[in-house]
Amino acid sequence: MTTTDHNVLDVEIGALTGGSANLPQYAGKAVLIVNVASKCGLTPQYSGLEKLQERYAERGFTVLGVPCNQFLGQEPGTAEEIAEFCSATYGVTFPLTEKVEVNGAGRHPLYERLVGFADAEGHSGDIRWNFEKFLIGRDGQVVARFSPQTEPESAEVVAAIEAQLG
Repeated sequence: MTTTDHNVLDVEIGALTGGSANLPQYAGKAVLIVNVASKCGLTPQYSGLEKLQERYAERGFTVLGVPCNQFLGQEPGTAEEIAEFCSATYGVTFPLTEKVEVNGAGRHPLYERLVGFADAEGHSGDIRWNFEKFLIGRDGQVVARFSPQTEPESAEVVAAIEAQLG
């Protein structure tokens, strides 16, 4: 059994503000899971992610941000600092999980399920940098992976989301 044989949405992960992020609530929706950071050259992608959230939320879609501090310490903040930065700087309304590790021995079980899926260029395995994106279909399975440099509102991301939303 490979990591892509599992429903991603049955993994337990905490919410940024405490308690459970309750991933099963997204069953039947398309979810774009993105490891995020506040002090990265790619941080402006928060704007595009929020635009996707606003554009598609009513059609059964959400972005799920997963803060991670594994790439040059670019997400050093506390949960409160991360929440304030995302809200004040980018007007983020999509949910954020607790800060986790996405690579290495401490890799969160959510990312254990994600990293086995290859992107269009054939890359699978470790997360390469902040803002790597995984699209989860309505059935909880990974359907697409996008490199950190792929802009959230790029044609390929939008087409993949729209394909899931029907």
